[in-house]
Amino acid sequence: MNEEPRTLKSVFKAGEFKRIALENTYEANSPTYREDLAQALELYQECIQIINKVALFSPNEGLEDISTSDLPYLLVNFRIAELLQKFSTQSPLERRASLNTTREAYERFLHLLDNYSMLSSSDSKLFIEYNEDPTAFSTISTSDPTARRNAKIASFKAEKELKRKLEYMRSSPRYLEDGGDEEAIRELYLTSVAFCTHLAFQGLESINREMEILAQAPTPLMPQGTTVQDDERRRREALSNDGYSERLDSPLNTRLPNSNGPLLSREGKPLRPFTLTSNRQELQSGVFRPGHNLPTMSIDEYLEEERRQGNIIEGGGEASGRQPEPDEDDIDKADAETMKAREWDEFKEANPRGSGNTLNRG
Repeated sequence: MNEEPRTLKSVFKAGEFKRIALENTYEANSPTYREDLAQALELYQECIQIINKVALFSPNEGLEDISTSDLPYLLVNFRIAELLQKFSTQSPLERRASLNTTREAYERFLHLLDNYSMLSSSDSKLFIEYNEDPTAFSTISTSDPTARRNAKIASFKAEKELKRKLEYMRSSPRYLEDGGDEEAIRELYLTSVAFCTHLAFQGLESINREMEILAQAPTPLMPQGTTVQDDERRRREALSNDGYSERLDSPLNTRLPNSNGPLLSREGKPLRPFTLTSNRQELQSGVFRPGHNLPTMSIDEYLEEERRQGNIIEGGGEASGRQPEPDEDDIDKADAETMKAREWDEFKEANPRGSGNTLNRG
């Protein structure tokens, strides 16, 4: 027996129940949260299908043509955009795609309100600015710091006032959906639409700011969840099929057409790269050698070579102040030392101390 199709009211009510439950949940990384988020999104998407099937909203109608009970369904696209922004992704590419889908949902919501002339004068101005350049849209277009601060304060006050008004309406018996005044209930729905419109423009601005950050994120070389072995196997399969490979560091013999041919042409021109070596034993001995240079001599051998080249200065210390004992048998050396001392004595007698200083004489 086939299940009866669910009504728009029941599906929307189930989606609202899931959404409110998610707002009170703080474990955004738990599997249960992700499952509830996906279920809520499916419910709202089912609402869109039912709305399109029954043609609930028409561009030829006005706001007064929409019944009070159908006003909450204007927020379906906004709820979808809200849920999409809460989805976690694994890579910048996935996040960028999710943000583009969220932007489209916000745009459908604002276009629907614009068709029914439900946007205020300030919101209509923002919507025109957004349509001129969606990727550079900002709720505060001025660059003056004082003006931006005042605009942020005014926006915060307007949001706070709408939120306070909604809390008051929902707590008043006059605005209850069951048994309340229809005009009051309609006012509640329209206030909720105005509040969601304010949040929609803020959401579009936050999407643009996040897109600017994602544009600076590096692009991953391999898809997420792909191991190095999987990537190598994929490249080998692609190379074996048609000989084409995206790998830049493929083996040299695969990039050279004549890798097994002659080394030189008849004119002596090299046909492929080669290495000049004295013998094969030299290459073989260097396979397992350390990466650093090994010493070629010991420390003693090094010092001996430095001494031979005259790079070591010997002497100094106490040994340099010791006078060698004279050799009494060497008469010529003794006479030379005597003559040197006598000449020094004669020089000191001819040039007394201070005789050359003529500047300080009175």
